[in-house]
Amino acid sequence: MKKLLVFLFALAISISACTNSGDVKTFVNANGYTFSGDSLVTFETMIIEDGKIKQVGGQELSDGAAGEVIDLEGKTVLPGLIDAHGHVMGLGFQELNVNVAGIESLEATLDTIKAYAEANPELEWIQGRGWNQTLWEENEFPTAEDLDRVVPDRPVYLSRVDGHAGWVNSKAMELAQISKDTPDPQGGKIIRDASGNATGVFVDAAENYINEVIPEPTEVERKRALEEALKQMASVGLTSVHDAGVSAKNWEIYKEFADQDKMTTRVYAMIGGMEAFEELSQNGPVESYANDRLALRSVKLYSDGALGSRGAAMIEPYSDDPGNRGLLFADQEEFNKTMMTTASAGFQTNVHAIGDRANRVILDAFAHIRDELGNQGLRHRIEHAQIVALEDIPRFKELDIIASMQPRHATSDKNMAVDRVGEERIEGGYAWQTFLDQGTVVAAGSDFPVEPSNPFWGLYSAVTRMDHQGNPPNGWYPDESLSREQALKAFTVDAAYSAHQEDVIGSIEKGKWADFVIIDQDYFEIPASEIWKVNILETWVAGEKVYGVSE
Repeated sequence: MKKLLVFLFALAISISACTNSGDVKTFVNANGYTFSGDSLVTFETMIIEDGKIKQVGGQELSDGAAGEVIDLEGKTVLPGLIDAHGHVMGLGFQELNVNVAGIESLEATLDTIKAYAEANPELEWIQGRGWNQTLWEENEFPTAEDLDRVVPDRPVYLSRVDGHAGWVNSKAMELAQISKDTPDPQGGKIIRDASGNATGVFVDAAENYINEVIPEPTEVERKRALEEALKQMASVGLTSVHDAGVSAKNWEIYKEFADQDKMTTRVYAMIGGMEAFEELSQNGPVESYANDRLALRSVKLYSDGALGSRGAAMIEPYSDDPGNRGLLFADQEEFNKTMMTTASAGFQTNVHAIGDRANRVILDAFAHIRDELGNQGLRHRIEHAQIVALEDIPRFKELDIIASMQPRHATSDKNMAVDRVGEERIEGGYAWQTFLDQGTVVAAGSDFPVEPSNPFWGLYSAVTRMDHQGNPPNGWYPDESLSREQALKAFTVDAAYSAHQEDVIGSIEKGKWADFVIIDQDYFEIPASEIWKVNILETWVAGEKVYGVSE
């Protein structure tokens, strides 16, 4: 399977010439993998000069090695992992707020919230995220009364694991002046009891009723959150992340960190919604800032909700909730208009679409853009592309739309997805291999903090379509699984392509930034069941180590 990568250089370029230049590091005895074009190749030696790859090749390059020589002693090296869809500040605030992700009962969730509230008596609001009622025996939405039992005196707001529903206590509803007469907004739903009273769960746009009364984070809190996120991302080998929804305030903090050389993970920022777009798009796209540490050339829009909260917009009603087709956030005309605005300004337009109706509406909007503006080469994307009607999948190729998909969603959703959409519609669900087979670029990510940020968990899900207990034994709809090579490419080269960055990152090749990870096992040789257990030994960005296990 392996073939040795040896770059041919003109005689005028020699290894000894490196010694006459700037900072040089030579890594020898590597068990290295990278991509050259579409081919997976191996290497043993890499030479880095001034943060970029100078040469990559076989053992012969180590003869007369220049600069600092680092012996990897056979350790495995991969290109830096790129997460094509995450929420950087969300990850940071998850580290600061109460985290109830993965807790498998309502009572245990409440116990965690109570302990956090008691440990933080100074907080005006108790905030957090991660609850998932499908993991609980009740398998029902929780209520404000549940939260009142553990935190009656302060407002509580907890985002569902997918970020598309909020659970609050009575104090929060009182502050937001929620009454029986409060209407469901466009693209949102208030969960109510038989008498029409709000029970404490607000879905999608209805969350705004609560968000409007929650104090905004201070600048100090935002910076703490970013510091926490950067530590976490470096520790799991993420050298670049596509941040799916950035505010103007957060963008200014990102630039400040980049100016101070503190941006240890590259961030490809998507402007979060049209209000932020009006403020941040005035000077056009920012293709590169601070030596490719930042970019701001895309915008993130939402078309529907999520499957778990039944907010994803479906063509036909939910199989387990007849009469409910989910929530479409706008009509076709409005999507056409909004996306024309962003595309006309030269911004890649990345739209969240989970349900088959949402995907169809957004594909129609992209077709409208193409008809009006022609092929702009902006590499527009649909984020998630989770449940797509089979007849709509070829349209991704026809319209040259990138499918930005998150492998962990499949293995997390498998316990409820078929219940939601049925055996027929699930054929167009989480269909990674189908997209690849038709030539669509698939950019892989995690959607952290909805899912864990560790990319090896995503690689494992992509290859096996199993949970960490090995279920189901042959994988969930295994025909859609990816090979190890395809999965790694989706987390490196293709993720870089989806950000217009394939010429500067994504692989360990001459002229690109020296972004790579050193891991404790050979990803291509260990049993597939062990992929999620791979550990990062070191993370390097632009030829500088930003994480090491002993640090």
